[in-house]
Amino acid sequence: MTRIDKDPRPGGNGTGAHAVTVRGLVKHYGETKALDGVDLDVREGTVRGVLGPNGAGKTTLVRILSTLLVPDSGRATVAGFDVVRQPRRLRRVIGLTGQYASVDEKLSGRENLYLIGRLLDLPRKDARTRADELLERFSLTEAAKRPASTYSGGMRRRLDLAASMIGSPSVLFLDEPTTGLDPRTRFEVWTEVKRMVRDGVTVLLTTQYMEEAEQLANELTVIDRGKVIANGGIDELKARVGGRVLRIRPADPLELRPTATALDDFGLTGPGSATVDPATGTVVVPILSDEQLTAVVGALTARGITLSDLATELPSLDEVFLSLTGHRATDPSDPTDPSDPGASQDVPAGRSYEEAAV
Repeated sequence: MTRIDKDPRPGGNGTGAHAVTVRGLVKHYGETKALDGVDLDVREGTVRGVLGPNGAGKTTLVRILSTLLVPDSGRATVAGFDVVRQPRRLRRVIGLTGQYASVDEKLSGRENLYLIGRLLDLPRKDARTRADELLERFSLTEAAKRPASTYSGGMRRRLDLAASMIGSPSVLFLDEPTTGLDPRTRFEVWTEVKRMVRDGVTVLLTTQYMEEAEQLANELTVIDRGKVIANGGIDELKARVGGRVLRIRPADPLELRPTATALDDFGLTGPGSATVDPATGTVVVPILSDEQLTAVVGALTARGITLSDLATELPSLDEVFLSLTGHRATDPSDPTDPSDPGASQDVPAGRSYEEAAV
């Protein structure tokens, strides 16, 4: 089925109704306040990206919304169900993929999916049919009979995503789903997430990858030390940081440092504001107006510096994160949320809902 979206990113055409509503959510671990009065709304059929460094409380938030933890105070509803008062009903309409692929390596891909279908009370025939549908959808049919232990990291992640979809959830929680994956596999996961959203699934995505947030989400929430410090669309948050940046590429790569020095000497943008980006062979400088842009070009011409390219752009999402939190996101290869003593313990997809119900 082909569908044309007005917004090329998933989440551009939500209905406006909220699939997830969070008000004043608080969770303590001893003296540590993992969540400190979090408010959050996720529109139906959209992707809400939740950004934050390790220890910000992202995993704790996901575990509460998926009924694996009980908050100390506050209220949250998902798909119309209260996470504390109606956990059993809620588990029937959500999916969860954690930071690691949580599949049974001794079972085949098909057996993993069939087992989860049965745990979700699907009749045997329906569980087999659903498993085969998802194996095909996630390009795992050829490996369906092989033990999951023989799968590559990307295949395990796709199997994990398939497992989260067995019950045809209306809301899907993805807690740093591409941690540790290579760029190609990460792109494959993004493609599947976009497909899910086109099918009407609402997604709450936690991530430390700025590119991932830009690819998948059009609305973001930034959490730091258990508090929400910013909400809005990507461009909105970039504009909030202020101004544009000018990226300058001198014709002679050896003039990168002299270009930055010339701008600082002329004092057009403030001392030390011109920075060299060796990876791209450019000098980056903040600008606040078109008049300032003209002055920058004039200053470089006066110094005899020839330019091969210059372009203006909004700050990167990474720069937004740095501006809002005062530090960069920590290494995404370390998935543990220090605010959550259980964050490093993986929860098997699908089966966790049944186990949590006991």
